[in-house]
Amino acid sequence: MVVSMSKKVIYTTKANCLTGSLGNKHGDVLVGDKSFEFYNQRNPEDYIQIPWGEIERVRAQMFFRDKYIRGFFIDTKSAGSFNFVVKNAGKCLKEMREFLGNEKIVRNKPLFKKLFKK
Repeated sequence: MVVSMSKKVIYTTKANCLTGSLGNKHGDVLVGDKSFEFYNQRNPEDYIQIPWGEIERVRAQMFFRDKYIRGFFIDTKSAGSFNFVVKNAGKCLKEMREFLGNEKIVRNKPLFKKLFKK
């Protein structure tokens, strides 16, 4: 049985974790007082727990002139980067900002602007 790192859950929502070639995992995101957690809906033993101190930066994916947030990347100090597509990404980032601060939540640099520049 999986034990949560957090004692108190602040916010929860549906999300997909994009893991590259293995496909995506559908589940729930929990923002707690000690960590950010993702639990797979099909297999509860397949989970991701990231303590707040381990997060280096959170990069938000902004679209439509910064009016829509699709999801975010979480860059960690030792485990690499995780890509999450979240149902209510704006609300989730606001809750995460309380634990991380404004300086660790940034905009992801857009790829399309670089491709079409002359």
